[in-house]
Amino acid sequence: MRARIYQQAKTATQSGQANTHEWILEYGQTQPRRQDPLMGWTGSRDTSAQVRLTFPDRESAVAYADRHAVPYDLELPTPRVRKPKVYADNFRYDRVQNWTH
Repeated sequence: MRARIYQQAKTATQSGQANTHEWILEYGQTQPRRQDPLMGWTGSRDTSAQVRLTFPDRESAVAYADRHAVPYDLELPTPRVRKPKVYADNFRYDRVQNWTH
């Protein structure tokens, strides 16, 4: 059972950076999922797959995994490149795209 340590990305419905600064440790699944014969729901007897631990920084998440001898995969976040946009660029005379208004 390998754990996954990552930093959560922002949701598509938010424009800010809320809830993206914490590091998350999630345990992997040790048993395959199976379908319940009575209700038809999919489930597993593996309760460790439901555990989700949050840490303030990457070092503390890695230290926790090392201290408890949990093998882990560390996923580093990709740096976001933000291109500044200026409203006045919509009205430039040397603009490449057509102005549609």
